[in-house]
Amino acid sequence: MRVETGRGERAPAPKRMVPCMQTAWPHMLVPRPSAAVPLVFPFDQPGLRYRYFARNAVWDAVQLLDLKGKAVLVPAYHHGVELETLLAAGVRPVFFRVDSQMRCDFQDARRRATPDVAALYVIHYAGFAQDMDEARHLADELGVPLVEDCALALLSRHGDKPLGSYGDISVFCLYKTLPVPNGGALLARGRFRDELHRLPEVDAPGWASTASHLCGSLLSNLELRAGPMGRAMREAIRDLGRSVVRLARVERVSTGTQHFDLKAVKLGMSAMSHLVLRNQDWPLIVERRRRNYFLLYAALRDIAPPVTAELKPGICPLFYPMALPDKAAAMARLLARGVETVDFWRVRHPAIQLGEFPEADRLRETVLELPVHQDLSPADAEHVASCVRELLS
Repeated sequence: MRVETGRGERAPAPKRMVPCMQTAWPHMLVPRPSAAVPLVFPFDQPGLRYRYFARNAVWDAVQLLDLKGKAVLVPAYHHGVELETLLAAGVRPVFFRVDSQMRCDFQDARRRATPDVAALYVIHYAGFAQDMDEARHLADELGVPLVEDCALALLSRHGDKPLGSYGDISVFCLYKTLPVPNGGALLARGRFRDELHRLPEVDAPGWASTASHLCGSLLSNLELRAGPMGRAMREAIRDLGRSVVRLARVERVSTGTQHFDLKAVKLGMSAMSHLVLRNQDWPLIVERRRRNYFLLYAALRDIAPPVTAELKPGICPLFYPMALPDKAAAMARLLARGVETVDFWRVRHPAIQLGEFPEADRLRETVLELPVHQDLSPADAEHVASCVRELLS
């Protein structure tokens, strides 16, 4: 029997929901003495400046390093918003190869470097460290500053040094790893720290942007813990919140946007993000992310191994990145089972030509990221793994 358009039966809602990102917990909104939880790198550094987005910090890095109109070595595999920011700031990107395991090819960068190259830009993918000793050596050899993009690698280390401590300028995106409603950061080291006074003062973000993101995170936490009942409450409260924002006619700046907006470049991080930041258990975050990654690896390595190299000591994984031939279909089928995933960097920026870097093209086409964040229990990780195995069997 044919089903009339729009009148087919809906699939039953999954009993368990696994969000792709970490969530905020109510206790994180309770003020605590500043000395209660010691800060870790980079939050303990004097040259740190907070921004609303990491892309705002990329913009600031161009200003500090006087890169406008100059050539910069940039990995061919990138999100696109950092490239938009560099282009908007007047940078001329010179792309270099990233291999099929998301490793920057610094030999290729050396071959492509021209006498007018003014900086080396390095990206850490999904929490995994690039060879920063080689990156630092190349930057010194070229006599240019090193910009270390740690947007996806907060709390990760390379050997005994935290990522972000190699670059002359380092950039972080806090809400990729932590349940803050917004937040990016720029860290300036060495002589560039003395230039921070050149950066303009930031503006406080509007309440609607912070409140909506924070409420959404708290509701995702409720859905994770309470299942279908939490989902129903989340949908009802979310609809109410949207109505309030619409009636109040206030403008929201979404952290989910994929593009650089010059009008938002002077926005700073909210006071609520600072509060949530001070209520984090840093060792526990790293421990749980590594545990969940290893649980997925043990269950999936025979059918869906990660595209990255081994999880070395010190790495705080952002996701479990696996390659699938039809990741759009896989995302939909996993979501129907209650598992949210991330379609990692599928869209290629037009500044780089299709086929010029085939390994980066292939990564865009195939990499799907599974959640391993700190809110997931071992049972949640096992649920994710069983859904993937069912999908691929």
